[in-house]
Amino acid sequence: MVNPAIDLVIQLGIMFAIGAAMAMAFISISHLLSPRSTNPNKSEPYECGVVPKSDARAPFNVHYYLVAVLFVLFDLEAVFIYPWAVSLRTLGTPALAEMFVFIAILLVGYVYAWKKGVFEWE
Repeated sequence: MVNPAIDLVIQLGIMFAIGAAMAMAFISISHLLSPRSTNPNKSEPYECGVVPKSDARAPFNVHYYLVAVLFVLFDLEAVFIYPWAVSLRTLGTPALAEMFVFIAILLVGYVYAWKKGVFEWE
């Protein structure tokens, strides 16, 4: 009689070997059957049919990132407020007070960003 632990190891080993063999076979077959072209344009970057004129890693204004982070922040606020509003009757008055604190904290962050000029575009 074979030990169940040894039997499991043998089964897992066979599955791993079959998976590795299939992966190597698929890679080999795709390498053998793939079309080959020596055209020098193959190595050029291509984006929507427009020939790139400069480096793709051009620096962006930091305002784009700040507005994106603020959008995510206030979008998450809506995600947290919706389930709270749905279950407000069962949560009671303490949940109402906690939501006022939550909104007040977000409002302080919004006013701080506004005073720092994050929303002003140059």
